Amino acid sequence: QVQLVESGGGVVQAGGSLRLSCVVSGSFLIVNAMGWYRQAPGNQRELVAVISRGGTINYADSVKGRFTISRDNAKNTVYLQMNSLKPEDTAVYFCNANRVFISNDRSLEVWGQGTLVTVSS
Repeated sequence: QVQLVESGGGVVQAGGSLRLSCVVSGSFLIVNAMGWYRQAPGNQRELVAVISRGGTINYADSVKGRFTISRDNAKNTVYLQMNSLKPEDTAVYFCNANRVFISNDRSLEVWGQGTLVTVSS
């Protein structure tokens, strides 16, 4: 069974920083793109940032210049460094691995359980 385990959420004042981590655990061969999504109360889940295995990155316009996504393929871990946080960044942040290959011809999409980020004004 493949799992994503997130850590690093918490409460921070506006202008502060947090770093989220997400590690892929279980039995698998390789992980393709990984990303972070968020969902605020009453809102739909939205993409924050995504990074391919080769390092190609895309950010939501709302976080460009403030958030940085990175990954360590050897550790099967993706990070999200969040700087200059705003109250509107408050949400549950979910880690996603869109294709985790559990065999040469079978892959899964896996989501983490979510970690709450609260930014106070």
